[in-house]
This record gives sequence, C-alpha cells and structure tokens, in this order.
Amino acid sequence: MLSIRQQLQQIFTATIKEIHGVDTDPMLQPAGRPEYGDYQANFALRLAKTLQKKPFDIANAVITKLQASPLFAKLEASGPGFINITLKDTALENQLQKLMTQEHLGLIKTPHPDTVVVDYSSANVAKEMHVGHLRTTIIGDAIARILNFLGHQVIRQNHIGDWGTQFGMLIEHLIESHWQVHQTADLTTLYQQAKKRFDEDKIFAERARARVVALQEGDKKSREIWQQLVKHSLQYFQSIYQKLDVLLVEKDVCGESFYNDKLNALVTELQQKNIAAVDQGAVVIFLKDFFDPDGNPLPMLIRKSDGGYLYATTDLAAIRYRIQELKANRLIYVVDARQKQHFDMLFAAAQVAGWADNTIRLEHVEYGTVLGEDHKPFKTRSGDTIKLNELLAEAEKRAAALILQKHPEIAAEELAQLANRVGIGALKYADLRNDKAKDYVFSWDRMLAFDGNTGPYLQNAYVRIAAIFRKSPVDVQALDAVSLHISSPIEHILAVKIAEFPDVVSAIANHLHLHYLCDYLYDLAGLFHKFYEHCPVLTVSDTRVRDSRLQWCVLTARTLKLGLNLLGIQVLERM
Repeated sequence: MLSIRQQLQQIFTATIKEIHGVDTDPMLQPAGRPEYGDYQANFALRLAKTLQKKPFDIANAVITKLQASPLFAKLEASGPGFINITLKDTALENQLQKLMTQEHLGLIKTPHPDTVVVDYSSANVAKEMHVGHLRTTIIGDAIARILNFLGHQVIRQNHIGDWGTQFGMLIEHLIESHWQVHQTADLTTLYQQAKKRFDEDKIFAERARARVVALQEGDKKSREIWQQLVKHSLQYFQSIYQKLDVLLVEKDVCGESFYNDKLNALVTELQQKNIAAVDQGAVVIFLKDFFDPDGNPLPMLIRKSDGGYLYATTDLAAIRYRIQELKANRLIYVVDARQKQHFDMLFAAAQVAGWADNTIRLEHVEYGTVLGEDHKPFKTRSGDTIKLNELLAEAEKRAAALILQKHPEIAAEELAQLANRVGIGALKYADLRNDKAKDYVFSWDRMLAFDGNTGPYLQNAYVRIAAIFRKSPVDVQALDAVSLHISSPIEHILAVKIAEFPDVVSAIANHLHLHYLCDYLYDLAGLFHKFYEHCPVLTVSDTRVRDSRLQWCVLTARTLKLGLNLLGIQVLERM
C-alpha cells in the first residue's frame, strides 16, 4: 500500500516528465502552515534554469494537468513557484480506512532487506555502567527496533571490553586479595585498588604484566577468574538492560576477547597487502587524508612494538568478521562523537583492505554528551560519574512521587509498574527527542513534566484516549472502518498527520534521526488534543459522527502506541 506522500511522489514525477520532459524529484514536503495546504512541491525553482522558464509558469503547467485528479481539493502556485497542495477529504478517508485494516498502520516490510549489525552499549567487564552508557544503549536499541520492524535482518552486537592488559592487573590483585565478589560495585572498588597498586608498586606491576601473559596463554587459574569476572558482569549488565527495557541479551555479546585469536592473522594480511608496515618496531597503517595537527601523516597503530594489540586492531577484526562471516551489508556503530576520527580511519582502512566495497554501508552514529544543568558533563555533586543503576532508580523514584500526588490510594504493585514505565520512559524519551549528534542538558523537572515534548505527555495522551474507550457506549473494536469521515478542518489536519506516519518511520530507517519520530508523535498528540477540544466524541448526538470520531481516537492511539514502542517506550492504559 502506497502512502499519500508516495502517491504524490509518483503522480508529480510522472506529470513533470510528461509536460517538461525532465525526470526530477518533485521535492515534496509537508506544508509549514495549514493555510498553505497539506503538502508543498518545490521543484519549479530548481528547474527554471534548465528549462529557461519562469518557476511560476513551470508550476502552473503541472497544476493545470493535475487539476482533475481525485486526490486534490486545491492546487495553487505561490511565492517563487511553490505548489501548495490540499488533499480531498475523500482521498484522506479512503487512505485511512485502509490503514484501519492494517496491523502496522501502513508500515510495510522492505522488499530488499539488509543484514544490519548494530553495535551499541559496549560496557566494560568488572566496571559499573554509568551515565556515559545511557545514550549508546537507548539510541542503539531504538535503531535496532525500527530496522527490525521494517523487515531488515538486525544483528545486535554488544562489543564489551572483556580483554586487555587491565585484566592482568585486576586478576593478580584478586588472587592476592582472596576475592569474594557479590556486587559489581565490589569489582569497581577492587579495580580501583588494583590500578593504584599498579601505578605505585613496581613489583606488583611486574606480576600484573606476567599475569597478562599467563591469561593470554591460557593459564587455568587466570582463565577461571577471568571467566568468573565476565559471568558476573554479564549478569549485572542484563539487570540494567531489563530495567531499561532494551532488547540486548547475553547472546548479543561479542566482546574484544572473541577477536583475540584473529588479530595476528589480520595484521599479517594487512602487511601482505602492503597496507600496513613496520614503523619504529610497531605495525601501522598510513591512510591518505589523515594528518596530525602539525600536518604530518597520522598513523593508525595496530600492533605495538612489544607485540601488543590495540582497540584499533580489535575493531578492524570486528569489521572484517561482520562483513565476511555475518554477511552484513550495513554496519552501524553507536558511539559518542569524540570517537569520530577513530571511526573515520577504521572505515577507511576497511575500504583500503578490500573488505568494504561500495555495497557495504558503514555508519558511525555519533552522539553528544549528557550535560548537567550547569552545562558541564553530568556528574554527582561530589564530581563522580553517575552510576546508571542509580540514575534509573532515581527516575522511578521521582515518577512514583508524581503518580502518588495524583493517586495517593494506588496499590504498591501498580505504583511500581507505573513508576517504571513513566520514569524509564521519560528518561529514554528525553534522550531520543534531542538531535543525537548534539549535547543535551539533563533536567529531571523537564523530563518528567506532563506538558511539553516529554515522554509523560505522550503517555498521558494515550491514557486519555484509553479513558474515552472505557466510557464509550459502543465497542470501539467492532466499529467498521468505513464509519470514518472528515467533518471538520481539525479532522482533516489530524488525518494528514496520521497518514504521514509510514513516511516518517521509513525515512528514519535511512537517516537514523530518531528525534524526527519524537517530534512527529508530539505534534500528533497536540493535534489530537485540539481535535478533542473542538469535536466532542461521546456527547455528540449523531451516532454516525460519534462513531467516526471514535475512529479518530482509535487511529491516534494506535499510532502513538506503535511509535512509542519503536522507540522502546511502553504506553499505559491508566495513569
């Protein structure tokens, strides 16, 4: 089923070619204001130089041809040659009646699915997850949900830090401390102790380095402790993921250790291809267009002079594995913006090595920093990094307090469920509604507000519609789709907005700008409130009008629910 916008795209493209002999994009976009219609086509200005005609005349020729189409109530040229498009009510009614019968509101599975690896979260073994892991986990999960929903084969990869020299230091300290760890917080303390000893005690540092070698060579005791550390940390990570309601599970873990036995062969391959070379005892790759601040070629170090490997080596092994073994043709890395140069070099190296040709799409989804209200990186009052489990607990606590203000009699079990959905939903939405590439200021008050562009506002919009359904004298599930009619200007505007939903989600699958979906849902909720204010639903005397307006409620509720679910946010029936 084609969306309204796709229908417009087809008819305008064909008509422009028929009249002007040019195959061009009609440059459709939603109208900025209702008085400009529903959509605008902005192609005429771009074609003026090619056709040696006035944009207004180019636009009017197309309008004349399309005037009799059953799609359009009004077409007019304005400004320097824009075409303002107003759709017929009957065309919108027909479109939405079809949407009513579809489970996914016009969102169809792609006929050409990609195999997509989404790399996100990437916590470190033996360390607590902190606020720095929030954005990668939330953004990555929403991307994975949307792409999977649209029919792409999504492979989630949690590239945890579970290997490296730090484990020699930690394992040696644990052995000497006769460790008994019951909480990940204990491991964090022990890690800090081990690091302090490593920096201050040269003899301990030598034992730690020897322990690294023992671990890498498969020493039984070292491996057993390492495996316990990994197991303990994975259990902790999973508790965070469950609380956050993200889809990562243990089988998605593919950490640095997985690639350890692939690194030597990788370096050898790159040397044999004359891509990597020995420089001052180390193995490096020099890529064109990468320079240091002084203008010197910037090396990508993949093996140190002592034979040790680096993050870059592991990341190269991962990109090769994902392309060659997992057969992915789209790789998405959700990593903060400070790593931009690393990923630019990583992608360039993969292309030079011949692993990623022009059929492979490599994307670094950059995200900014979470800031406190002082516009500095978000930390505790004492200056410590905020632990993620404490942040989630605080979100639920604050949501519970707000709910209790409205419903002091609520049962404890229901309160806990609502607090989780509202608190965690608010936290996730506050992150996703911002342009991911930018920093954003963390504010509990704004995040949990029931007005404005917030998670609670959207959840509450759904709750209000659910309340209408509970009070309805008819079963809304039994209403016939043909009962939907447009009888007022606000219903027309609401219909256009609902009809845009498939286009918004499909576009996000390409450009990955999740805040577009947040803005869409916020606009939809605002339009519904205007509709409800001006168009009584249950109190109207005409049952035909009542049933039609109930259908508007049904369509809005379904769109809000599906849109929020794609972002990883659950709706509520009551609040």
